Amino acid sequence: VQLQASGGGLVQAGGSLRLSCAASGRTFVSYSMGWFRQAPGKEREFVAAISWSGGSTYYADSVKGRFTISGDNAKNTVYLQMNSLKPEDTAVYYCALRVLTTAQAMGVLPANAMNYWGKGTQVTVSS
Repeated sequence: VQLQASGGGLVQAGGSLRLSCAASGRTFVSYSMGWFRQAPGKEREFVAAISWSGGSTYYADSVKGRFTISGDNAKNTVYLQMNSLKPEDTAVYYCALRVLTTAQAMGVLPANAMNYWGKGTQVTVSS
């Protein structure tokens, strides 16, 4: 499975960005996809996830009400719409996939429990 993330960039505080992650290769019956982020000197942390069957979503408290995760089944692509961005959202954002997992489970499992990772995309929010 290959995960290709895109959409990062530089934005002022209060602005918006949309990240995309396209999955290709092997397919699974049941899986979830999500986003993690890692700021310099910090551990990789969960941001949001979506279950591919059913579409349930789960968010970190720090992004609830500001970020929205969605998926396009036809394109095997997951999106992260980020609004009201803050300087503390600055990080490298990584797309991840874990099979046989709910979105909520992705939010509580450690990052190293994910089955597949995409290359990161940098998001920088200036104050």
